[in-house]
Amino acid sequence: MALWRAYQRALAAHPWKVQVLTAAHSRRCPDNTCVPCTGSLMGLGDIISQQLVERRGLQEHQRGRTLTMALLGCGFVGPVVGGWYKVLDRFIPGTTKVDALKKMLLDQGGFAPCFLGCFLPLVGALNGLSAQDNWAKLQQDYPDALITNYYLWPAVQLANFYLVPLHYRLAVVQCVAVIWNSYLSWKAHQL
Repeated sequence: MALWRAYQRALAAHPWKVQVLTAAHSRRCPDNTCVPCTGSLMGLGDIISQQLVERRGLQEHQRGRTLTMALLGCGFVGPVVGGWYKVLDRFIPGTTKVDALKKMLLDQGGFAPCFLGCFLPLVGALNGLSAQDNWAKLQQDYPDALITNYYLWPAVQLANFYLVPLHYRLAVVQCVAVIWNSYLSWKAHQL
């Protein structure tokens, strides 16, 4: 709780700085993305995946994999997700229950399937998979990743679009994103 109160005080005193440091996207950032933070969170997700899920240990930690995930966060995830939220807010302005439901349905029915369908093969290509192996891996991993997405993100996004005040939305998404990034890294690097 002390950490939460410290975050609230910092957010009240320096909203722009705090959001830039904790966000993958921010309405206050000029282009609606904070790409370095997205890369850091993707890298953190991979570290959690390798150390806590896969239990590789420091000696067996694949630093190149962590760097790849961080670079994907900077070069793909941050710009794409940030741009999507910008489009979504323009397409469906407002924060009523109906608006939040519409945003969540569009996010999860349209964006999530496309995003995962791009992200997984991109990781495969960066890991050196041939086009044929990458296609086979996508066919194997995509359904499970999308179903897992649906267990997590619809509720998070619905709450985020409706219940969470705008200035806290970024923190909520980023806390959940660390867990999600760990899953995505594990899923994308399973052989």
